[in-house]
Amino acid sequence: MAHKFSLKSKSKLDNEWRRENLPAAQTLKNLGLTSEDVVADIGSGIGYFTIPAAQLVNGENQVFALDISEEMLAEVKQRMADAGLSNIITIKTEEYDLKIPDASVTYALIVNVLHEIKDQNRMIDEIHRILKPNGQIAIIEWIKADMEMGPPCDGRIGKEELIHLLTSKNFEYVNSTEFATVFYGVVFRRLA
Repeated sequence: MAHKFSLKSKSKLDNEWRRENLPAAQTLKNLGLTSEDVVADIGSGIGYFTIPAAQLVNGENQVFALDISEEMLAEVKQRMADAGLSNIITIKTEEYDLKIPDASVTYALIVNVLHEIKDQNRMIDEIHRILKPNGQIAIIEWIKADMEMGPPCDGRIGKEELIHLLTSKNFEYVNSTEFATVFYGVVFRRLA
């Protein structure tokens, strides 16, 4: 059974440590987000990355906050209102149905969510469906090692395993980076 994030722990999604070690706007820039992108934040949670993404893209470009939790999406809506943003669309999804049209985004972001998905192949297929050809997916996951924070090591996805999974699903590896010796990020481009 995949390790699932508990709603009781949502304060961990935006705290001083995370802001220092995984600063949202800079992380998005490092992972290739541009002002011209239309974004899907998959498993958006409270909007830690959604809000900065909406501020970084052209104001006419949409950012989709996609989550299976109404509680998380309510928090995104509040943060969106507080920031005075109008280019975020919140959508309650199902695990393998992102509820947006085919080829509708140029940039998909999935942060510390993929390890929670039981059928990762099916999820990657769904992300492939929503991405335009040559669109990018940026994935941040926990480094596969024993450490005090995060899910158990055996519930994590190693970087090489992730690269193999995506390249077997019609994605091209672009680059990777590490954050705070805790997370790694990998960017892929959707092939036709």
